Amino acid sequence: MTLWIVFYFFELLFWLWIIRWGGAKWLEGTFASGLLISTLAPAWRAEGIKLFAWISLIAMSIWFVAGLANPSLRFL
Repeated sequence: MTLWIVFYFFELLFWLWIIRWGGAKWLEGTFASGLLISTLAPAWRAEGIKLFAWISLIAMSIWFVAGLANPSLRFL
C-alpha cells in the first residue's frame, strides 16, 4: 500500500509540474518531451502537452482509487 501511495504522489507531482508550474512550456518541442511524455510530444505545443497531462492525471487518479479498493489492480 505504501509503495502504491508513494508512486501516485510522485506521478501526481510530475503531471502538476507540467500543468501548473511551467513544465509544458519547458518541454515544448524538446527531445525530453519525447522521453517523458510520448514519442509524438516533440511536435506538440504547450497546450497539447497540458491536455495530455490532464487526461493522464485523470486516468491515473481513477486507477489509483481502484487500486486502493482492489489491490489486485495495482500493478497490471
